[in-house]
Amino acid sequence: MLVKTFGAAVQGINATIVTIEVNVSQGIKFFLVGLPDNAVKESHERIASALEYNGYKLPRKQIVVNMAPADIRKEGSAYDLALAIGMMAGDEKVKSDELERYVIMGELSLDGSLQPIKGVLPIAIKAREEGFKGFILPKQNAREAAVVNNLDVYGVENITEVIDFFNEKNKLEPTIVNTREEFFNHLNLSEIDFADVKGQENVKRALEVAAAGGHNIIMVGPPGAGKSMLAKRIPTILPPLTLHEALETTKIHSVAGNIDSNTSLISQRPFRSPHHTISDVALVGGGTFPQPGEISLAHNGVLFLDELPEFKRTVLEVMRQPLEDRKICISRAKFAIEYPASFMLVASMNPCPCGYYNHPERDCVCAPGVVQKYLSRISGPLLDRIDIHIEIVPVPFEKLSELKESESSDKVRERVMKARQLQELRFRDVDGVYCNAQMSSKQMRTFAQIDSAGSELLKNAMQRLNLSARAYDRIIKVARTIADLDDAENILSNHIAEAINYRNLDREGWAG
Repeated sequence: MLVKTFGAAVQGINATIVTIEVNVSQGIKFFLVGLPDNAVKESHERIASALEYNGYKLPRKQIVVNMAPADIRKEGSAYDLALAIGMMAGDEKVKSDELERYVIMGELSLDGSLQPIKGVLPIAIKAREEGFKGFILPKQNAREAAVVNNLDVYGVENITEVIDFFNEKNKLEPTIVNTREEFFNHLNLSEIDFADVKGQENVKRALEVAAAGGHNIIMVGPPGAGKSMLAKRIPTILPPLTLHEALETTKIHSVAGNIDSNTSLISQRPFRSPHHTISDVALVGGGTFPQPGEISLAHNGVLFLDELPEFKRTVLEVMRQPLEDRKICISRAKFAIEYPASFMLVASMNPCPCGYYNHPERDCVCAPGVVQKYLSRISGPLLDRIDIHIEIVPVPFEKLSELKESESSDKVRERVMKARQLQELRFRDVDGVYCNAQMSSKQMRTFAQIDSAGSELLKNAMQRLNLSARAYDRIIKVARTIADLDDAENILSNHIAEAINYRNLDREGWAG
């Protein structure tokens, strides 16, 4: 008897429906075709054991299984349940009338219980798109898939529940999640706050400007000045995730298998902080079976690179293109996968190997020329893509011991959101641009014009401080954001002056 069950294969962050055709006829052999990998081929033993443990028998006949479309590679153990139900239905142990209305996915243990799988959310979105009635999957993944409306999501613990469901011996209860309510309840549940940071007002201001305009930022300062502490608090001042952004972010983390059983939608902006020994593949994504890298996992959030010069040169250079395009394309001989990578880059570094160059109290012990050499580990093109450079000095004891509460993240966030709304309004007709950092030269001429006083100030700064040409555009972009924070229509000379202050590393002679 020929029956069909349905599963799905995940490619990038999208899914493709896989039709599993099972033909049970006279004979004794088992054939599995349709480009399965080893994990899929091994499913036969897991299915046989799971069925036997629960009092069923694998059909002692010839079984031919085809996974269509046959030219897409099927990976992993998530097809076990669909294959098992297909074999049972082909042997007429399971009624096949309702099978075509459900997508079935799940990894089987030897006792028939189900293990969680990856990429559930893209599969659920695709199932709804293709008009399926329901999605049967392991219980641990049910909440994640239940985000998708107009689709019955059934979380099951054992294969017997699925067999009894199709044989109409029991009913399964669909998992229901009130997506919007849950999402908005978890929006502001952050334990860390800007109020915890003592002093560093100038740095907080720079971070506020960076968050308001989506600018990349680098912090330079000695050990213990609070670089990592400040960076970890940046997500708390960014605008909250929209429902669309949360869905896209959850999709990426779902494919990477980072979502636990209690989570349905990611409601906090991601904060990723990879170690400096990371490889370029781990950062951008890829591998034999491509997976999203750190830059994609930081999508709609913050990527924090602590001790930037310590990262391998190749690792830093592969970030250039994603910083511009806000996506990463991984190409292989037979396929190409695209992952989104729209993140805010926050980097920190010591000014020199010993860490005390430009320190107000301690002397630098580095040899002449070492500071320059240390800085040159970061290439010009990468530094070019970082809009704001800010120096951090250690907080004096008087500031540390102050009892006065600093400004909270909520207050800063309000100003940031106000500035972002102005930008949304400004770029509403421009496709793919939603903040000042993404402006092209043409858009700058339209939206970021400076008056004669500002132009004169910028000219003097360029000559006196020997600022590089790359600094020019960046200063104007940052000045546009500062003007937005001030709710000013035009860029004034004081906005330009503040923006010039955020280009420390471009100054000739900064590193001696």
